[in-house]
Parts: sequence; C-alpha cells; structure tokens
Amino acid sequence: MFDQELANTQFWLKKSLADMNQNEWEAICDGCGKCCLNTFIDSEDEDEFTATDQLREGEELIFTNIVCQYLDNNTCGCSEYENRQTLVPSCVKLTKANLKDIFFMPQSCSYRRLHEGRGLASWHPLLNNGEKSQMHELGISVKDKTVKDCDVKLDDFDLYIAEWPTKDCD
Repeated sequence: MFDQELANTQFWLKKSLADMNQNEWEAICDGCGKCCLNTFIDSEDEDEFTATDQLREGEELIFTNIVCQYLDNNTCGCSEYENRQTLVPSCVKLTKANLKDIFFMPQSCSYRRLHEGRGLASWHPLLNNGEKSQMHELGISVKDKTVKDCDVKLDDFDLYIAEWPTKDCD
C-alpha cells in the first residue's frame, strides 16, 4: 500500500539502503516483477557449473520472459507474497544482508540503482503518487510480457530468452 506521507519525506535521498527501516525498505521496491523472471547463467565453461554469488569471467546472466506461477501479470505482484519462499524455495528474498549479491537483479531494479548510486528512476511509483502507469508505459515492468513457468516445458527454456528485462530508463 502506497504511503504518500513516507514518499514526501524522500527518505531514499537521505538514507543508505542499510539505514532504512522495514517500511522504507519495502517502499523502495518499484513492483516491476522482474525479480520473478527465470534467469540462468550462460558460461563458457559449461562443464563446471557451481552456485555463485557473483558472475565470473566468461559468464552472462540471461533473462527469460518466464515467471513464477504466483506472479499476477496485471499488478506485477506476487499473489503469495507472504508464503513465496515456502511455496517456491528458489525464490530469492532481497535483504540488506544479501544486497552485495545484487548482480542477479536487473539494471532497472530500484535496490540495485540505489546500491550503485544511480538514484530512483523517474518512473518509480514513489515519484509518481504510487502509480505504476509510467513504469508500465515505458516497458520496465513484466506486465503483459510473460508466460508462467508451469506452462513451459523445461526443455524449451531457451526459447523464452528475452532482452527487454535488461533495459533501463534514465
């Protein structure tokens, strides 16, 4: 729920992500839904895949337009937000503790933008009275661009590679 009073404080200009309280932290999420996209790491060394907290030389993060079955395509929000990590154990919850591993988030992610010193984008709901319409119009969100993971065969994963999630504005 949008909090105009909180938005009016422009806390993101005065505090680091580490110093934000829980309400401020949650408000930074722009609600684009890109974190719900399935991704994979393309590596030059296909034979030695190990889990990673950063991209290594020769690796590239590849986005698809496949989303979790719980993503609401209209709102770009999770229909099971409170239970998401129980229902989908691979769902990553971005926290202050794992923010250093933010490479897996898209360039347009508001947490990533602030972490990298780029500030909030002009389309962010905090700068638009809580509205996501500008974000949708600019093609930043996942709205109307996705297919549910439960509707895709695992063997066909590579047919859903998408470039649009890597785009950012301002």
